[in-house]
Formats: sequence, C-alpha cells, structure tokens
Amino acid sequence: MDTGQARVDREGKTEIRTAEPGTWASIRETVKVGVQALLIALVVRTLLFQPFNIPSGSLIPTLLIGDYLFVSKYTYGYSKYSLPLSEYLPFQAHGRVWAAEPKRGDIAVFKLPKDNATDYIKRVIGLPGDKIQVVDGVLNINGKPVKRERIADYETLDAFDQVVKVPQYMETLPGGVTHRVIERDGDRGFWDNTVVYTVPAGHFFMMGDNRDNSTDSRDLASVGYVPFENFVGRAEMIFFSIDERTPAWQLWRWPSDVRWSRIFSTIH
Repeated sequence: MDTGQARVDREGKTEIRTAEPGTWASIRETVKVGVQALLIALVVRTLLFQPFNIPSGSLIPTLLIGDYLFVSKYTYGYSKYSLPLSEYLPFQAHGRVWAAEPKRGDIAVFKLPKDNATDYIKRVIGLPGDKIQVVDGVLNINGKPVKRERIADYETLDAFDQVVKVPQYMETLPGGVTHRVIERDGDRGFWDNTVVYTVPAGHFFMMGDNRDNSTDSRDLASVGYVPFENFVGRAEMIFFSIDERTPAWQLWRWPSDVRWSRIFSTIH
C-alpha cells in the first residue's frame, strides 16, 4: 500500500498523494545521520570523555563553582566504576584494564569509597606507600615540607556571599607540578595540623586546593584513601563556566555572567 498524504478535492473525493522518492531518501538520510551522531556521542561519553560540573568550592582557585569540564576516562584505563554495565565486562574480577596509575598533581574524578557511587573530584597528593602530613598548614610528603611561595591574596566569597581576600600560595609537589592553593583560615584551620597518613598499596591520597574548605583524604571517616579502581578519569579542560550565582539555563545573563576567559582552558 502506498504511504503518503491524503487530501479531499472539491468534489468530496479523497485523493492519496504519495511522497516523491527523493523526499523519502532525504528523510532516511537524515535519520541515518542522526543515529550515527547519537552512537558516536555515546561512544565518546562512555569510553573517552565525560562531562562534569563543579558544585562546590573545594578546588578553588583551580576549579570554580560553575565550571563545566571534560574528564578523560581512558587516561587511567577502565574499571567497574568508569563504565556502564560493567558487571558484564571481563575486568570485573581484575580491577582495571589498560591501567595507568594517576600521577601526583593530577586532578581526578573518583567514586567516593564510602558508597562507591558519589562522584568526587580532588587533586592526587599521595601515591601508594607515601607518608602524608600537614603541619601548620604546610603539606609534608615523606617527611619533607612541600615548597610553597606566598603570592597575591585571592578574592573569594565567604559563607555570606561577601567578597573576602584569603592567603594564596604557589605549591610545588615532588615531581614538579606547581599549582595554586588557598588557606581560607590561614594556617590554623581544622585540617592544618594532622597525623601522619601512610597511603596503603593500591590507594591514593586526595586533597582539595582550597585547603580549609575541602572534605578529602584527611578525613578518614568521610573520604580516606581512594582505591585505584575507584578512579573515573582525569580532568582535562573547562568547556564552559558561569558565575556560581547564575543558573546556566538563564541564557539572557550569559553576556555578563559567563566566565569567557575560562572556556577551553586546560586544567593543571
């Protein structure tokens, strides 16, 4: 039976108008392209890059609330926490496939060990076997204080949305990664003096760059040491950023509230 459009002529008779062959070919081609694009997007998101947004200020000044970023899932290989339907895949009993361990200084997304479900993002500070301690606000790795240099104060918002200036430092980790950290409470914050943490084999010690406002591996009850298999991927690039007080869907506020200078910037 022909498929087409029906119309009623002046004499009340119904006439079937079939679509021209070229029309159906065009429709089929459009559907084909759409399906291919969807499959490519699915493969990219599943195996290569996954988008995340930053809902908290634990990595200020490196990452801000309102940043949207891509995380490379292939960097550390794949585990049951980085792929959907992982219970059907062969690495279930082996931890990871194509594994490459995180490097000190990486900013990485991982599943919170407490529930193996919540996504967290922090900086890799301690490697397996390392001894980590904070003394008077200064990070110590394997008994040696990490070099930090005071730079211009950083402007951020306090709990009452008021602009405040806080101490900011350039910190250089063993291996050479240099990044900024802030000390909102100076060097007398709650986590500025800690016990010595010994990172177990197969685990990593994660910290935020906003040292006095970060729930991280220093809090053993909430985060603690992160198993390698819990890593989802490494943060690579910011693809969008908007003021934390502006919902991204309010397009009319983009001209003034989008942080244009942060778009397409790499993450260090």
